[in-house]
Amino acid sequence: MFDNHMHSNFSADCDAPMEDMIESGIKQGVKQLTFTEHIDYDYPDQTITFDVALDAYAEKIAAMQQKYKQQIEIRKGIEIGVQPHILAQYETLLNKETFDFIICSMHTTNKLDLHSGNLFNGRSLNEAYELYYQELLDCVQRFEQFSILGHLDLVTRYKYEPGVHHFFEIIDELFHTIIPRGQGIEINTSGYKYGMERLHPTKDILERYKELGGEIITVGSDAHKPERVGDRLEEAYHLLDEVGFKYVTTFKDRKPQFHKLNDLL
Repeated sequence: MFDNHMHSNFSADCDAPMEDMIESGIKQGVKQLTFTEHIDYDYPDQTITFDVALDAYAEKIAAMQQKYKQQIEIRKGIEIGVQPHILAQYETLLNKETFDFIICSMHTTNKLDLHSGNLFNGRSLNEAYELYYQELLDCVQRFEQFSILGHLDLVTRYKYEPGVHHFFEIIDELFHTIIPRGQGIEINTSGYKYGMERLHPTKDILERYKELGGEIITVGSDAHKPERVGDRLEEAYHLLDEVGFKYVTTFKDRKPQFHKLNDLL
């Protein structure tokens, strides 16, 4: 199993030591994991600062790779939280730093963090969803330095009602943008942690991605606690197989590596 989205105490919202996350992964049978610590510039909640001590992070990753090299493969990633006005800052960062894997996520829309629910105040759910997807599209069209889009339908985690659609016309534009550039999406299993009883994104989004020619797809738990490392990865693999994908992807030196799903099922 490959867990391509997880955090440690290098992320501001996680207090778990890297060793604890790794050892949990080993116990769960994970063969390869990628730490993807949070950087969210200009995050609107002033009580938390999403930044990473990058030199210390690189040193820790190198030490863990050496310590656990006989038991598990460890890779160095980052999860960036995009907003239209801070893309140049990420360009500067990623031109200077090296990562195996870069997740592009949107945790803030219209300068409002999704977690607080402020995005939904004074808006219908359709209006909030459309704003989220349109702002994500704007960022993706102007910014290319990433490997995959993280938890594409994250906005649905914070408020959902039956009958509200995904704005597939915008999602199609997202896919038309990233697929020719050799970028992909992820299946993120953390929806279960938040009581959604499903994976991110929904099956219909995965089907549309495949219909449009998408092949690059990673799987990650988005674990912030040791007990969630490797959570429901097998379920994600079975969903990929059901939709018709043949491979799951990992990244090394920002290049995709493809692994046969049949070998993981």
